[in-house]
Amino acid sequence: MAKKQNKSFVLRIDPETMDAIEKWAADEFRSVNGQIQWMLDQMLKKNKRLGKNKKGEDTPNIE
Repeated sequence: MAKKQNKSFVLRIDPETMDAIEKWAADEFRSVNGQIQWMLDQMLKKNKRLGKNKKGEDTPNIE
């Protein structure tokens, strides 16, 4: 099985939002990066934007 590759990119975020994400990540025992990945994944699932690899649907993968 092939290992999943992550893509890196720069994210600009305002200090108030970053503080909120840091607190939420600490509350969930996650890193900030892990928290942002989880948040994005949740929104993509909610809006049916993930490909069949994550959700089993025939929608195109957004990678």
